[in-house]
Amino acid sequence: MIELRDIARAFIVGGRPVHALRGVTLSVRAGEHVAIMGPSGSGKSTLLHLLGCLDRPTAGSYRLEGRETADLGEGELSSIRRHKIGFVFQSFHLVPRLTAAGNVELPMVFAGLPRAERAERIERALGAVGLQPRAGHRPDQLSGGERQRVAIARAMVMEPPILLADEPTGNLDSRAGLEIVELLEAMNASGLTLLVVTHDGGIGGRAPRCVRLADGVVVADERR
Repeated sequence: MIELRDIARAFIVGGRPVHALRGVTLSVRAGEHVAIMGPSGSGKSTLLHLLGCLDRPTAGSYRLEGRETADLGEGELSSIRRHKIGFVFQSFHLVPRLTAAGNVELPMVFAGLPRAERAERIERALGAVGLQPRAGHRPDQLSGGERQRVAIARAMVMEPPILLADEPTGNLDSRAGLEIVELLEAMNASGLTLLVVTHDGGIGGRAPRCVRLADGVVVADERR
């Protein structure tokens, strides 16, 4: 499903190049659960942004479902982000003035789905994360764990085959964090391809596969 070959990403900082990724080669099969680990500055989030088509590599090849992403225009990349890839972030990124249902609805509004279908999908998505009774609550009326569940429901409402999670438990206490990890694992068991960036060894150790980065290079690719 995902094929990276010799991926590099450099940024210009203060007039000098900073190499966030150096020659990363990685394959991920459909349905895998992969933890991406490494110290701060190792390139974890940069890699996730490239995988999510939020950024383009400086060099190398990224093929998604057999298509070379370098050949795709912005409209096609936007369609991939809308239909193929879901995103979950540490800081939730919910719209404060919208309810849980309203936040989940946003991707469908942008995709132009009809109102009746949106309503059905909202109910199904919030039900999948156990938050139907909280559908009318705004983010400031929800706990951290509930906010992350809303973010997961929003990420999955378009039913993408891939979910990318960047430190999804970073702002949660241990109990809420475990609940989120178990929820993501259940989705993976149903066929979702799951890639999780984490610095937490406990979370990384739960994944059947762990890719470790250091200084922009893959230094280990362990399968359990």
